[in-house]
Amino acid sequence: MSVIDQFPADIPDQVELVSTRREGDLLWITIERPEVMNCLSFPTLKRLRTLLEEVAGDPSLRCILFTGAGERAFCAGADLKERRGMPDERVPLFVRNIRGLMDDVEALPQPTVAVINGFAFGGGTELLLACDLRVATPRAQFGLTETTLAIIPGAGGTQRLPRLIGKSRAKDMILTGRRVDAREAHAMGLVNRLAEGEGLEALRASALEVAGAIAANGPVAVRAAKAAIDQGSELPLREGLEVEARCYERVLPTKDRLEALAAFAEKRPPRYLGA
Repeated sequence: MSVIDQFPADIPDQVELVSTRREGDLLWITIERPEVMNCLSFPTLKRLRTLLEEVAGDPSLRCILFTGAGERAFCAGADLKERRGMPDERVPLFVRNIRGLMDDVEALPQPTVAVINGFAFGGGTELLLACDLRVATPRAQFGLTETTLAIIPGAGGTQRLPRLIGKSRAKDMILTGRRVDAREAHAMGLVNRLAEGEGLEALRASALEVAGAIAANGPVAVRAAKAAIDQGSELPLREGLEVEARCYERVLPTKDRLEALAAFAEKRPPRYLGA
């Protein structure tokens, strides 16, 4: 079933809510709602999920970068103004789709980088948790603040956060609803890298450094390595090693593997084609 069928028919398809920009083999996906801190409305979820369904099958994309428009916020989570006026019977469908968005992001075969340009609360933190890597401006703030609103993180936060930073640290954030700054987030492993400056250009440079390093490697190998980690890391070691062996088999017949050997012998950079 297509993701479009998981939304009520009266939810408009507003393409302007999410923009895309391709830079070579990289793709930027930007939530374009800076006036409301890039929060996630029903139409925004529909646009994001539809878009991800399209890009998941594009083998020419070597890395996908997620960010929010403006300098204030990456994503402030669910659109609470919309939620206040939402009929009770529609709320579970909204929750399923915001959870579905995070699952869509995590399931992308391409490596993903969250580029965090400001506040990331609630569903915004859950969105960056679904990405493979996270790069943030030093002025970013993070939090799974749902318990302060008498609910719990419902889009993967209670499961992905402890797997990333440990159960005790995750409980500290979730049960208190407290916010953490970028440096604390980096120290606990929630953020992989901090930009060297506070401006958007410094953040963009740091994000492109990460994405470029990924894109320079063998595309089939990168996807296989991501799959091996995602599918095997929560399994017992013996089963995880079996997953790794199956993923390794995917790279053996590739032309890129032979190109790597030839480039090494000829002392030149490899030219990977993703085949």
